Amino acid sequence: MSSIKQTPVSRRFTATPLQRLSPVPADIDIAQSAQLKPISQLAEEIGLLPEEIELYGDYKAKIKLEVLDRLANVPDGKYIDVTAITPTPLGEGKTTTTVGLSQALGAHLNQRVFTCIRQPSQGPTFGIKGGAAGGGYSQVIPMEDFNLHLTGDIHAITAANNLLAAAIDTRMFHEASQSDSALFNRLCPPDKNGKREFARGMIGRLERLGITERDPDKLSPEEKSRFARLDIDPATVTWRRGVDVNDRMLRGITVGQGPEEKGFELKTNFQITVASELMAILALATSLEDMRQRIARVVIGLNRHGEPITADDLGIAGALTVLMKDTIKPTLMQTLEGTPVLVHAGPFANIAHGNSSIVADKIALKLADYVVTESGFGADMGMEKFFDIKCRYSGNLPNVVVLVATIRALKMHGGGPKVTAGAPLAPEYTTENLELVEKGSANMLAHISIAQKFGIPVVVAINRFYTDTPAELELVQKIARQHPGVSDAVICDHFTQGGEGAVELGRAVMKAAETPSEFSFLYPLELPIKQKIEIIAREVYGADGVDYSELAEERIREYTRLGYDRLPICMAKTHLSLSHDPALKGVPKGFRVPIRDVSASIGAGFLYPLLGTMSTMPGLPTRPAYYDIDIDFETGRILGLS
Repeated sequence: MSSIKQTPVSRRFTATPLQRLSPVPADIDIAQSAQLKPISQLAEEIGLLPEEIELYGDYKAKIKLEVLDRLANVPDGKYIDVTAITPTPLGEGKTTTTVGLSQALGAHLNQRVFTCIRQPSQGPTFGIKGGAAGGGYSQVIPMEDFNLHLTGDIHAITAANNLLAAAIDTRMFHEASQSDSALFNRLCPPDKNGKREFARGMIGRLERLGITERDPDKLSPEEKSRFARLDIDPATVTWRRGVDVNDRMLRGITVGQGPEEKGFELKTNFQITVASELMAILALATSLEDMRQRIARVVIGLNRHGEPITADDLGIAGALTVLMKDTIKPTLMQTLEGTPVLVHAGPFANIAHGNSSIVADKIALKLADYVVTESGFGADMGMEKFFDIKCRYSGNLPNVVVLVATIRALKMHGGGPKVTAGAPLAPEYTTENLELVEKGSANMLAHISIAQKFGIPVVVAINRFYTDTPAELELVQKIARQHPGVSDAVICDHFTQGGEGAVELGRAVMKAAETPSEFSFLYPLELPIKQKIEIIAREVYGADGVDYSELAEERIREYTRLGYDRLPICMAKTHLSLSHDPALKGVPKGFRVPIRDVSASIGAGFLYPLLGTMSTMPGLPTRPAYYDIDIDFETGRILGLS
């Protein structure tokens, strides 16, 4: 420890003392009994000015992006990504580790630290998880706010997503029954003086068409026709409606069955809101202006001539930006020990890129010595996308990867019985079994090797559960430390001890962060689409090759023709296996990755292949988490969140 430079906190920071109990109470009981700092006090402690925050009650605030202008010349802190091995369906405590590490750095090691994490979707909250604020004595508070609505960002994205869906179908409906001149006259009606004007939202389409005239009456008949008729091919429309609920019955629907729609029926589907391209745009945008430009570039389908139709062509990009204008500002919260947390965006890592926002990280990097963020699921999922997508667009390069492993997950990968959410664990998981642990460690080593491909030092965090034995924990530590890509492997007890239980992890991360980074992307963008897909499949998943459906082949040809082939790749696959098949545990060999479809998120800036049976709308289990969630009418407290 003596070799690590201790950076004193430059501003007055007061850690919140924990009142720990044994046995550890339920997560929500800990959160509701916690001592909360007024958010204005926390903002002052971390160096924000009063005019740089917008209060949402006493314990939440949005941070204005103007802070980046004030701090433009301040050096960035160290950038830490927390990822994991392939998890069980129960999750392995990655968010808990992220929070515990931050509490250790900020409350116990005297470092300026920020936690940057995603906002939970209400799909998993009411479905399989009950919440995602961490757990035990390593949580984000107020926990109820964190898990339920927060500042309404996801609702704003839902509204914007569905406004665009309505605009698409409505435009096709009206074009089907109107002449070009009628369309033009309705789009640009004369005012009371007989003067026509293009609306602000129409300028983007005019520019795309190369029409420089801004007086509607001076357009030629041909120009009026080109402007007014989008001629969308319904078979090519890829934009879907959204809802932030796990509702499997919306995976396939028919719209337009009302009598006034005159038989204008279309087959479509819903996706969960966090899979919307608008959510990905929020996470990857660097400013409100950048968000507006990205939304304008969203491709919803093609016209009958094979040309892309964008949100700007529909004249709706400005309105969508208005609906989402407050979402661009990250939400400031705190941990149980009073360290700052920025909560922003919430894309899933199995069906999106799975990382919190670029703007939150950028703000945090200017205010902190260490920024601890997390990427969804394992190193094969969110971490790879963190590096190859998020870091490309942000320009911020990571210093350390923290890889979370648990004895429970290693036993599963070693051949243990199936782990099912809501069902009791088999005895193999609650009693010592060194054989299963050793066999399953191959999965951990595979994830370490994935991180090593990017040139980033790895610290393994062994997240201790109360059923783990010392022999099991020490075996994993020994195996991990033998890997050449591992800086250290640390047994952590942050669930029961808070930051104190992750101090050793904090010291290991600080030491690893001093190692010169040799970061490199997995692939250059100039490669063809298939080659980029195959590099990920081979180098990250360990596949023997890739098989493409006829539809996927057609999509790849189309996106190449349209010039979208220089975008990064965002693979949509199961998080429960290194492969595409959730049943294949450990380190699968001898498999090929099936690509069923390839979609384009042009506004977000990536292509995403769909592997196997991956769906963008999860379903509810037989025993959803909503059974446990209720309210105490005497106290007003929420019950059952975890």
